[in-house]
Amino acid sequence: MAVIKETITMKKLFFASIAFFVLQFAANAQAGFRLGAKAGLNMSQVVGTSFNSGFYYSYHLGGFAEIDINKLIGIQPEVLWNQSTTQSASSLSGINFNPNQNVTLNYLSIPILLRVSLGSLITLNAGPQFSILMNKNDNLLTNGQQAFANGDFGMVGGLTLNLKTFRLYGRYVVGLKDINDISQQAKWTNQQIQLGVGLKL
Repeated sequence: MAVIKETITMKKLFFASIAFFVLQFAANAQAGFRLGAKAGLNMSQVVGTSFNSGFYYSYHLGGFAEIDINKLIGIQPEVLWNQSTTQSASSLSGINFNPNQNVTLNYLSIPILLRVSLGSLITLNAGPQFSILMNKNDNLLTNGQQAFANGDFGMVGGLTLNLKTFRLYGRYVVGLKDINDISQQAKWTNQQIQLGVGLKL
């Protein structure tokens, strides 16, 4: 019970720190501050010997902020409901999913991206992404332990087309953290290709 309360407290502190960072940056932004909503397609996979290779379709949706430092660079924090899907390659001892069974992981993801403008049309994006697993009770061992780690950390790189109020984007997300929470013998990492559209509000 104490561990659960500590985890909740850490999450609150994390989100409060992110919110403070964004508000401080927005207050000091010289060239502009814009909010928007976005949604799109995920092509995702969990890389590891326990899962089939290849990308599976899912989705993401959420909001973003564009905070200009000057005409060339800026910061783009986002908050996304971010789904990752894969398929088990073999039955794992004690886990409640079977061979060739679909596995869905729902994350609350927070990318904090650097924006580099190549003129008014094209923007390059790159930066870290922090994610918290939201459906951790859906993939359990029979002894009650979790199969997947509570969170993930990765790096994002991509390109955005700025079409007045619309944003068309593509990006690649590579997971840097081992999300296997049951064994150190097999490493599992997330990978995603994201394609989507954003609307500047």
